[in-house]
Amino acid sequence: MMDSAKDPSTLEKVLLYPDPRLRLKAEPITRITPEMKARARAMFPLMYEERGIGLAAPQIGWNVRLFVMNVSGKPEDEVVVVNPVVTEKTGGMWNFEEGCLSLPGIRGKVERERRIVLEGTDLDGNALRFELDALPGRCMLHEYDHLDGVLFIDRLSAAKRQSLKRRLRELEEDFEMAKAESAPTGAAAR
Repeated sequence: MMDSAKDPSTLEKVLLYPDPRLRLKAEPITRITPEMKARARAMFPLMYEERGIGLAAPQIGWNVRLFVMNVSGKPEDEVVVVNPVVTEKTGGMWNFEEGCLSLPGIRGKVERERRIVLEGTDLDGNALRFELDALPGRCMLHEYDHLDGVLFIDRLSAAKRQSLKRRLRELEEDFEMAKAESAPTGAAAR
């Protein structure tokens, strides 16, 4: 169910489109272990290194319902949300440009709800409830989408998706080349 046994000190990396793990629906977390806490906290340095404001566990190949976020960049504003659920969407829709660490060099305007209420727990099992709008709400919706295997490009207009075909094809070719380079060869593969 969960791949929580991974050593949290292992250097993580952000999975890039079209890695199929980005399209999986993440599994709920039923028990929070010390290893899981360490791995979740280790997501922040990676997110900052990649110049992001949010990072979902599936983006590092960890198929659990968890994301981290820090819109301000201040250490006291770091948030880890376990098993999030969007319980309310209000205020109408608004367009705003988004990007994604798993889709480098790609940006586009995405229409999302203006205000949300999102509930979950922290790493100690304490209930969390966020009533957000603007960038923090948008960021949480973006990361929440990752937990369901949805990428922001899925929410772009047809015209914008068409304009990104070349860049997406480049990412697909890079992924296939990296996969071929890491595949075992010769007798060792048997």
